[in-house]
Amino acid sequence: MLDRILTWAESSSDIRAVALIGSWARLDSPSDKWSDIDLILVARDPVFYLSSTGWLADIEQFSICTVERAPTGEIRERRVLFGGGIDVDFVVLPVASCLQGFQDAWIAGIARQGMKVLLDKDDILPSLAPSPPSAQPARSPTLLEFQEVIADFWYHVVWTAKKLRRGELWTAKRCCDVHMKGLLLRMVEWHARAITGWALDVRHNGRFLEQWASPSVVAELPQVFARYDEDDIWRALFATSALFRRIAEETARHLTYDCLAGQHQKAMAWAVKYQSESAKRFTSSRIGS
Repeated sequence: MLDRILTWAESSSDIRAVALIGSWARLDSPSDKWSDIDLILVARDPVFYLSSTGWLADIEQFSICTVERAPTGEIRERRVLFGGGIDVDFVVLPVASCLQGFQDAWIAGIARQGMKVLLDKDDILPSLAPSPPSAQPARSPTLLEFQEVIADFWYHVVWTAKKLRRGELWTAKRCCDVHMKGLLLRMVEWHARAITGWALDVRHNGRFLEQWASPSVVAELPQVFARYDEDDIWRALFATSALFRRIAEETARHLTYDCLAGQHQKAMAWAVKYQSESAKRFTSSRIGS
């Protein structure tokens, strides 16, 4: 696949450089047979490659392709599934951004973790010294940041309970298993780093979580996700809350923050109240039928 892409790039006057990034270029967490191929394409007209798909036929017929935003929200990439399920992500950059040395922080960070220049017709790709993620320790959250995540979580415990009480299962499950799980993941990251050290590489979006998170956290994760069932969403909501509370308290002790302020008691009291009302509603409806 890389040979075909390079053959196409070499024959195109618009494509000025190609670089391999991501797991195929990293020294840590190297690629395996499930890894996608992440490429930087440097083009004179990058909009063309993001707004059309005809050029892909010059490489190989594709099965599925889409355009997504990178985690920063500034860079867009074309993601393509070729034959055999080979997944290639094309980050298309204008020539000027390379001449200026990767101004986008996400691109610069990814490239520093590992970048292999495959083609550079004009010697425009910046030279970046390798910098594994663990070489730059993350900072601990400020007290305000820590408080905000905690408040956000307990607020949405009550919000989810209200939706369940009303019978809005989709909305309740989405909040419990998407929004609240995002807050839980943030706390799992802080918890792991507080225990192990702030140089711990926790990767992005929970990648390889089973390898870096506390074993006790990993052991509880099977209990915190819900089926599309009211009783099971209630169960998952309480399990998620219990795990979040435990690791938040442990993390707060490591950070010497005294900021929990009993929010969980108030939130859980409301959640238990709404669950009780929901159970009575269900019982009444069965009796009525």
